[in-house]
Amino acid sequence: MFDFKYQLKILPDKPGVYLMKNNLGEIIYVGKAKILKNRVRQYFRKSVNHSKKVESMVEKISEFEYIVTDSEMEALILECNLIKKYRPKYNILLKDDKQYPFIKVTINEDFPRIISTRKVIKDGSKYFGPYVDGYSVRDILEMIQKTFPIRRCRKVIKENENKYDRPCLNYHIKRCKAPCVSNITKEEYRKIIDDVIKLLSGKSYDITSKLKKEMKEASENLQFEKAGEYRDKLLLIDKISEKQKIILNNFENDDYIALARDEKDSCIQIFFVRNGKIIGREHFIIQDTFDMKEEHIINNFIKEFYGGVAFIPHNIFVTNIEECDLLEKWLSSKKQRKVSIKIPVKGEKKKILDLVEKNAETTLNNFKIKYLRDNKKHIDILNTIKDILKLDEVPKRIEAYDISNIQGFDSVGSMIVFEKGIPKKSDYRRFKIKTVKGSNDYKSMEEILTRRFKHGLEEIKSIQERNLNLSAGKFCVFPDLILMDGGKGQVNIALEVLSKFDIHIPVCGMVKDDKHRTRGLIYDNEELSITDRELIKFITRVQDEVHRFAISYHRSLRGRKSIHSILDDIPNIGDKRRKQLLMKFGGIENIKKASFDDLMKVPSIDKKAANSILDFFSM
Repeated sequence: MFDFKYQLKILPDKPGVYLMKNNLGEIIYVGKAKILKNRVRQYFRKSVNHSKKVESMVEKISEFEYIVTDSEMEALILECNLIKKYRPKYNILLKDDKQYPFIKVTINEDFPRIISTRKVIKDGSKYFGPYVDGYSVRDILEMIQKTFPIRRCRKVIKENENKYDRPCLNYHIKRCKAPCVSNITKEEYRKIIDDVIKLLSGKSYDITSKLKKEMKEASENLQFEKAGEYRDKLLLIDKISEKQKIILNNFENDDYIALARDEKDSCIQIFFVRNGKIIGREHFIIQDTFDMKEEHIINNFIKEFYGGVAFIPHNIFVTNIEECDLLEKWLSSKKQRKVSIKIPVKGEKKKILDLVEKNAETTLNNFKIKYLRDNKKHIDILNTIKDILKLDEVPKRIEAYDISNIQGFDSVGSMIVFEKGIPKKSDYRRFKIKTVKGSNDYKSMEEILTRRFKHGLEEIKSIQERNLNLSAGKFCVFPDLILMDGGKGQVNIALEVLSKFDIHIPVCGMVKDDKHRTRGLIYDNEELSITDRELIKFITRVQDEVHRFAISYHRSLRGRKSIHSILDDIPNIGDKRRKQLLMKFGGIENIKKASFDDLMKVPSIDKKAANSILDFFSM
């Protein structure tokens, strides 16, 4: 039994991170403290007026741990890392935890490429972004490739090292100058790349002036087809420029963050400004912030957001903030140059921040309208299910199951959860089939359901033996309704497993017609015809989601097994060397042709490894 009185007494008066745990040993909150003794004790003092959210958390704390650090900065870094790792329930977590796309110009190569990436690394390339979505990046890249004849291949091409016999199709359709067959010099190609960089930097005036002049000359010389090509290029450049709205005369890289809130939730809006242009914006809905201070919400957002993104701007403008100096030091250490967090009170930057705040208010209002509309729709659907199946209660928690395999190879099972009509992805579970060999969906389903409910009963027993309140673990919360992706056979398998454990939960099968469209439900060995369109949409969504989740797991397992390179068979070549070889030479064929000196230029390759590669490919 955790001795709170003693543990609170021995807390050190040093900076560090504390981890609050529930009765299942799960970490439900991670926080940092300048002085651990003072901060942690505050949670358990009745004299302190805590918010309802904190009170709810404290009720669930069964024990806590702490990690002492040398400074508050180290505590902040550790806190961010632990939040990313454990995703605690009571920390502010951003649902959108993605890496934003960038446009990368590989100027470190003799003949650079323009590509999309979600990683920014110090490799000598030039990066533009981040952009909010991959669609914008793909559109811009497509327009650039139509306008400028730059290569799209991944070949390793060096000047005066012509290893290729003929150019690809892109050369013949005038989309590439074919540096692979020495059709253009390094200097000529670099001039084209410089124009692309100017365009991406928002400095397109020189390019458009040049194209207009050439278009006019071609027209005067009656070269109308050539003039038309220049006109098309000008239109594409205009389209690229339209995607970036100029808002400032300077060329700084800034982010603008503003908050809008109502009596319950908050919306944070962020505008990305690069080289004086808005290149994108993003919003985040943070729920249940009714009793949190604005500066605390923004503080936590900055830690969560910039702890995971590849790019940090020079300046971050906010409406309010706490621990500003500490956050600036942390961000500066991550970027390795000075980062400033500012609260503008007047001028151009204040106007932009006001615009961001208005956008946040609009987004929050739209979210509320959609939430209320969707919530009513979900309640109606669940009530319809209750009426059709003649259940005693509305099924608030629904679990669905599916099996995926290809001719019995790597059979896997999936369990997804819908609560109040909405997917609850934190409760999704995957099962790798252990006892069934070959393609036997019924036996595989029996295995995963047995494992699921056996674990659930064991969790409940453990909680009851420890005299603790039932708390959501991995399996201890049972559904009000089970949906099987299949017909009577799958339903009867589920009923048999539930009967074995003396568990009473209604089970339905989701059946499809010959055109693979949702047709109805199997319940009590009868097919129920469904005419309600919204219910059909909901069942289809559940079917698609459980199938997608199973397939994605199955593909990941297949992918791990299928990733094998001929380089893995070479003595003295491990994973690190294999990756560096492929990065340096671009493919197996180029590695085969490489000389000893070429191989020795790869950072991790020594003489022994180079000789192993030469011996292997000479056989």
